[in-house]
Amino acid sequence: MLTSKPFSRARRAMLTAALAVTVSAGLSIPSANAADPIKVAAIYTVPVEQQWVSRIDKALKAAQERGEITYTFSENVANTDYERVMREYAEQGMDLVVGEAFAVERAARKVAAEYPDTAFLMGSSFGPAQPNFGVFDNWIHEPSYLSGMIAGATTKSNVIGMVGGYAIPEVNRLMNAFMEGATAVNPDVKFLVTFINSWYDPPKAKEAAFAMIDKGADILYAERFGVSDAAKEKGILAIGNVIDTADDYPGTILSSALWHMEPTIDKAIELVASDSFEPADFGPYSFMSYGGGSFVVDESLAPADAVAAAKAKEQEILDGLFRVNVNDTEPKSTM
Repeated sequence: MLTSKPFSRARRAMLTAALAVTVSAGLSIPSANAADPIKVAAIYTVPVEQQWVSRIDKALKAAQERGEITYTFSENVANTDYERVMREYAEQGMDLVVGEAFAVERAARKVAAEYPDTAFLMGSSFGPAQPNFGVFDNWIHEPSYLSGMIAGATTKSNVIGMVGGYAIPEVNRLMNAFMEGATAVNPDVKFLVTFINSWYDPPKAKEAAFAMIDKGADILYAERFGVSDAAKEKGILAIGNVIDTADDYPGTILSSALWHMEPTIDKAIELVASDSFEPADFGPYSFMSYGGGSFVVDESLAPADAVAAAKAKEQEILDGLFRVNVNDTEPKSTM
């Protein structure tokens, strides 16, 4: 619990109550505002429009529009520069710093420990750390499974191409869940799997997708930007990930597993505002039961019985009657 701030929000609230009593007694003194927005900064290693980062940005902007926070961010921060930017925001008196520590785990945790009065909420493959390092991830393996069911039932060639960024647990578990969903409804489906070793290289992702189409893939799993462009150009279908790009690719996006960062961000803001933030794993707030993940399908592109089966499975997940496996191992091509 972050309690070492010399003038915490809890103390502000107490002072406000005391001031209210004083004013009621007829004395005139300046008032304090217990509802001042908390100061939040975010650090992104990629452009803010990238899928994963855009969901965080969207949730923080929504909180700012509600007047709960002030929000600033840095994008395209190099890994070698990440530690410096974290320190700068902490020195500026930010109440909460949000970011990703996947490639800078040791440096990020070191900086956080040096600023115990600042709450840090970082995307991470590892656990939280005292006194102030909370972690999160986009646990959308559940809707990924459902989109896999749709893809498995829709493919005609029984070949699905999958293009990912890096083979890290956060990506692997989504791709494995998708593959399990597809094979659950179609045991004959095969997969082509490629990682481009970049979080943002649309041309490289597009090139990898074209190679898969040449090998017979008629549906592409678009974990990275660029894949859906290849699907659109070749007149085949794509599966979206994290964000809904159906309006950008009409007639191309068959189904998508969507991430909603709002439950995670809103919980962190609530805790920081009440001086009760503790290092914890906020990952579960991305589960469908918390509203952190959802599944969408273009019913005009998918078989009706496949849509019905996926929606029935979705309800089982929400009711706690079906659990999607979490498999962090690197997925491999099966043909």
